[in-house]
Amino acid sequence: MLAPTVVHDLTTHGIMQFHLTYADKELLEREPRSEIHQEVLRRAGKDLPIYTRTMSGAIRYCDRCQLIKPDRCHHCSVCDKCILKMDHHCPWVNNCVGFSNYKFFLLFLAYSLLYCLFIVATDLQYFIRFWTNGLPDTQAKFHIMFLFFAAAMFSVSLSSLFGYHCWLVSKNKSTLEAFRAPVFRHGTDKNGFSLGFSKNLKQVFGDEKKYWLLPIFTSQGDGCSFPTCLVNQDPEQAVTPSGHSTLNKNENNLHFPSKPLRDSQSHLLTDTQSWTESSANSEKNKLGMSNPALTMENET
Repeated sequence: MLAPTVVHDLTTHGIMQFHLTYADKELLEREPRSEIHQEVLRRAGKDLPIYTRTMSGAIRYCDRCQLIKPDRCHHCSVCDKCILKMDHHCPWVNNCVGFSNYKFFLLFLAYSLLYCLFIVATDLQYFIRFWTNGLPDTQAKFHIMFLFFAAAMFSVSLSSLFGYHCWLVSKNKSTLEAFRAPVFRHGTDKNGFSLGFSKNLKQVFGDEKKYWLLPIFTSQGDGCSFPTCLVNQDPEQAVTPSGHSTLNKNENNLHFPSKPLRDSQSHLLTDTQSWTESSANSEKNKLGMSNPALTMENET
């Protein structure tokens, strides 16, 4: 279910908007002055849908992949790639858990937990008979005891892990964000991506409830941009000619980016050209403007 080909990084998506040009890469490697680095990142990131920053307020840049990190994207040291909405690297499935397979990971936990509980329930009567000497004196009774203990222990561990990830989904957080809150221009906000329980659930499982329990990709969005629920308006957000911010507000006066989530779809992203054409008109009105105070800070 979680084959290595499932997790999508920026290379497989082919989104060149987040990659620096060859000239910019050479300039960063050749030029030691931080002022030049700042100018390169400002120019490359001014039209990108990025709202999160490093702890020092810099644009998040990966020096290994040589790209500007989208929001919630992190570099996996094991896979040696930047993973969209990275949650964690799971050694049990030998793969990263991120945007494109997080729903499958949750279903994997749910299916495994139900299977272990089924084994415990069906084996319980034989386990009781084992301790009351109600079973024939054969080697099979030791298999029953081992099966019951193994299923019971896995049930406990899986229920804890599954419950924790259900809590993460309800708060619209990843494991990395739970340990270190994302940083926006206005500061750290641990609930910056939370849109409410219902919308948080739909971001992972999609709008169609009939597909929630099926191993079908139905997550919303493209993995590169996410709506935010900012307490304070991001000063880098563009302002329309009429003087109004391009951030939308809901009935609770919470701020959201003007670009809505895409409908649930079976594909993650189209090619670079179609992605650019579909979002060029809206992105330029809402994305961050250059800020001379930004500095570059490499992250891995």
